[in-house]
Amino acid sequence: MTALNEFIVLFEEYLKNTVDENDTDVLKLTNSMNYSLLAGGKRIRPFLLCEFYKLCGGKENVFPFAAALEYIHTYSLIHDDLPCMDDDDLRRGKPSNHKKFGEDIALLAGDALLTEAFFKAATTQNVKSEYLVKAIEKLSYYAGYKGMIAGQIIDLSSEGKIVSSQTVEKLNNLKTGALLCAACEIGCILAGANQETVENARVFAKNLGLAFQITDDILDKTADQAVLGKPVGSDDKNQKTTFLSLYGMEYCKQAVKDITNNAITALENIKGDTATLKELALYLCDRKF
Repeated sequence: MTALNEFIVLFEEYLKNTVDENDTDVLKLTNSMNYSLLAGGKRIRPFLLCEFYKLCGGKENVFPFAAALEYIHTYSLIHDDLPCMDDDDLRRGKPSNHKKFGEDIALLAGDALLTEAFFKAATTQNVKSEYLVKAIEKLSYYAGYKGMIAGQIIDLSSEGKIVSSQTVEKLNNLKTGALLCAACEIGCILAGANQETVENARVFAKNLGLAFQITDDILDKTADQAVLGKPVGSDDKNQKTTFLSLYGMEYCKQAVKDITNNAITALENIKGDTATLKELALYLCDRKF
C-alpha cells in the first residue's frame, strides 16, 4: 500500500531518534527498548492517528503522539512474549526481547516504553492544550485496565477453557481493538473534530480491529513462520479459544470480509476524503503477515 509505505519511511526516520542511547549507565535498557521499537512492524496505529488527524483538518506534525501509541504497542508485545504470558521465542523474525536481553531487562524495557509514551504524548507541539489533554485521557483509558490490559487478562484467564463467542469478541475488542480505537479517536480529537466524527472513527476502528484479529487467528494456523515473523500454532499451544476454533476457516474468512465492509461503511459518515482509510481496511483484510 503506497500511502502506508511512504508514511513508514518518514515515521521510521523519526522513531529511530526518540530513545536516547547516550547514557552508558542505562545502555542495556535503551538497547533493549530500541531493539523492539525499531524492529519493523506494520505501524498501523501511528498511521491511523495521522490519517484521521489530516482527515479532520489537522495541519501540524503529530509524530510525537503517534510515537506514543507505537511505544505502548511495542511494550505490550515485549510483555506478551514473556514466559509468564505467551512464552514466545520469536517476534518479527528475531528472538523475542527477553530471549535477547533476559526477562528482567525485557520487563523494564516494556515499563520504560509505557512510561515514556506519556512523555511523548504530552510534549506534542502546536496542538491546543484542551485537545491534548482529551487525547491523553483517551490514550490512558484505552491502554489501561478497561482497555488493552483488560483484554490481556481475559486472554490469560481463558487459556485452556472453552469460552463463549461473546467472550472471544470482548477479548479481541480490548486486546487488539483498544489501541486501534485510541489511534483513530485521538487523531480526530487532536484536530478538534466533533463528537459525531469521533464516534464514527471509533466504529471504524472497532470493526477494523476485529477483522485484524480474526485474520491473525487465521494466519496463526495457515501462515509460513518465516513470512509471519513469529511462531505459528501459538493459539493451539496455549489452548486458546478463537473465532477460528469456534466457527472454522470458511466462516472466519467471510467474517473478515463482512466486518471490513462494516468498517468502510462507518467512514461514509465522515466528511472528507477517506479513500486512503478504505484502502487500508481492504489491504489489512488480505494481508499475509
